[in-house]
Amino acid sequence: MINSKIILLGFIICLFTACSEKNTSSQETVETEEITPATTLHEADNSMTSLDWNGTYSGIVPCADCTGIETTLTLNRDMTYRIVTNYLGRNDALEETFNGTFHWDETGSKVILVDVKYAPSQFKVGEDKIWQLDRSGQMITGDLADHYILHKK
Repeated sequence: MINSKIILLGFIICLFTACSEKNTSSQETVETEEITPATTLHEADNSMTSLDWNGTYSGIVPCADCTGIETTLTLNRDMTYRIVTNYLGRNDALEETFNGTFHWDETGSKVILVDVKYAPSQFKVGEDKIWQLDRSGQMITGDLADHYILHKK
C-alpha cells in the first residue's frame, strides 16, 4: 500500500510539473526572416523608357514673318542633338545649325536641349513624332497647334 501511495505521489508530481509553465532564466533566440517584396518595382512607362525616341525628326513649323521654319532635329542615344532650322521665304540658303547635349525632364516625356539659341529648346516625345513646346515647356495650343509636330524620318 505504501508502494502504491509512493507511485501515486510520483505520478501527481510528474503531472503538475508537466502542466506548469516553464520558467527559464535563459533568453530564447527567435530567428526572424526578412520579408522582401516578391515583385521588383519597375520605372513607370514614359517616352524615355518605352519609345524608340532616338532618330531624326523633321517638319515645317509656323513663322510670323516667313512662310515657315523648316526644322530638322536629330536626337542621339548618347544624349547629343543636332537641330537645323531654315527660315523659308527669307534666305533659303541660310541654315542655322546647333549641336549640343540634351536631358530629359523629371517625367521622362520631354527633352530639353542645352545651350540652344534662336531655336526651340523643349520637345515632348511621342511615338514617331515630337511636339515643339512653347518657351515655358507647355504644349502649343490654338488653330496652328498641329503644325508644331515634327515627324520621325
